[in-house]
Amino acid sequence: MIEVEGLTKRYGDKVAVDRLTFSVRPGVVTGFLGPNGAGKSTTMRMILGLDHPTEGDVRIDGTHYDRLKDPLTYVGALLDAKAVHGGRSAYHHLLCLAQSNGIPRRRVAEVLDTVGLTAVARKKTKGFSLGMGQRLGIAAALLGDPRILMFDEPVNGLDPEGIHWIRTLMKSLAAQGRTVFVSSHLMSEMALTAEHLVVIGQGRLLADLSMSDFIRQNSRSYVRLRSPQRERLLDVLHQAGITVVEAGGGALEVEGGKAEQIGELAARNGLVLHELSPQQASLEEAFMRLTAGAVEYHAHTGQDAEPQDWGAGWKEA
Repeated sequence: MIEVEGLTKRYGDKVAVDRLTFSVRPGVVTGFLGPNGAGKSTTMRMILGLDHPTEGDVRIDGTHYDRLKDPLTYVGALLDAKAVHGGRSAYHHLLCLAQSNGIPRRRVAEVLDTVGLTAVARKKTKGFSLGMGQRLGIAAALLGDPRILMFDEPVNGLDPEGIHWIRTLMKSLAAQGRTVFVSSHLMSEMALTAEHLVVIGQGRLLADLSMSDFIRQNSRSYVRLRSPQRERLLDVLHQAGITVVEAGGGALEVEGGKAEQIGELAARNGLVLHELSPQQASLEEAFMRLTAGAVEYHAHTGQDAEPQDWGAGWKEA
């Protein structure tokens, strides 16, 4: 388990992480979300002792990271897949980590096989693609067979097969009772992988709850209806005290309604329905709604931006 309590990190006048408190439990994949600049990477670095907090505390299974004996057997982490000596082969990169952490040599071949790099194990890493580098970083995280795993943008550079593979891997690790903490900007993938979410914005905790509760609390749910007997359907719904919103294409929307109850009501009144579908916002929509006020960098469309005279005071060389 990872326990974060009152974690704060200041760089001069800037507060990168602001009194964060949360726990990452074993047995589930916990997603770590936040806009750019929210403090996710800084938090992960403090968990691993790479940065020291200004205030607060963070413990790994009740112990500070720097007091762990053979830390790679406790925590495996992928924070920067590029942190590899380009002149070393994948095999020797992992062997160096294994020998310095008391990990058996056989684990090197095992994790290379797990991530699909056995065929290029003896090739220098400077020739690796982005996706191959990610796989090597994941192999390093798995090397000590740790009980806790942390991944920062693990699908970066992976092809669709690789993305499916890492999703399945993280779920299987959690199913084994391990703690899996993963940060990603790819919302569609996070929605398929994580069961619990920790969301931060501008260094502060915004949410710490299950995926289903997060979407339900931060999105609009409604039932969409279409019928060739539209006017009669409207009358029946109004008589039942159900508020209806007219949508485009002749559709109707019932806020917060249950599809089963509306379908039964239509059946009792002999109404034909061409569509009866419950609608729920995606994780991305819920995330955007929650973090709208915590986004540090705002982009603008050409229509929104004020015209700039980029030529003023500039001369062609």
